Amino acid sequence: MELTVLGCSGSAPAPQSPSSGYLLRSGDSLIAIDLGNGTMGPLQRFADPFDLDALLLTHLHPDHCADTSPLVVYLRFRPNPPYDIKQRRLPVYAPPEAPSRLAAIFAPSKEELAETDLSDTFEFRPPPVEPVRIGAFDIRAIPVDHLCPTWGLRIEAEGRVFAFTGDTGPSDGIAKLAAGADVLLAEASWLDHPDQPAGMHLSGKQAGAAAASAGAARLLLTHYSPWTDQDALLKEASDAFGGPTELVRADATYPI
Repeated sequence: MELTVLGCSGSAPAPQSPSSGYLLRSGDSLIAIDLGNGTMGPLQRFADPFDLDALLLTHLHPDHCADTSPLVVYLRFRPNPPYDIKQRRLPVYAPPEAPSRLAAIFAPSKEELAETDLSDTFEFRPPPVEPVRIGAFDIRAIPVDHLCPTWGLRIEAEGRVFAFTGDTGPSDGIAKLAAGADVLLAEASWLDHPDQPAGMHLSGKQAGAAAASAGAARLLLTHYSPWTDQDALLKEASDAFGGPTELVRADATYPI
């Protein structure tokens, strides 16, 4: 497997990175995980959007799903597409309210929302809490603790395990999705502080402790806010984990 980071900035795009978005590739299989603000441009540098086997949205905050809108436009209106998207819609695994929430961006008015949908382009499916096979990937979604319904992901292919926390505070779900993972991609939004809000995000220290507790082999940190001290964040995560730890960067690719 190979992970490509389209963007890794938490809460809002940063000068050097779009918001959260990732590609995961195994052989000819390709999935996108989240498409936050600004990720549609990098997506086109690394892959043809028509080559995606699926899109997985961990939750519906804009820094994780805003660029589904330009993706719709691209799939609907690109001249000479490789196939008719209406005949082979893109599977989108997302929270149950995704069809109406994402369609609302296109609705001319509140009254016309009921008549606006994206079903000509996207085939909406619920988060795969029961494992599903997508190309070479076996994928399972596990609920985590955030401000809205959110799922982390455990993805297996080629005998390797990749885990992604999504956005979460400390949660039992992290141990389930990251158990024995070869790589844990963990959000680490801020530095550790006793007054940080519960049920929202992980500090670097909490991300490192979660990776150690789950027995992950390697820790990649993402979703760090533009205003966070990155060196301090990396240090507290590395100290808590005790294993290989790295802050991911936009446009970089990591072997799993």
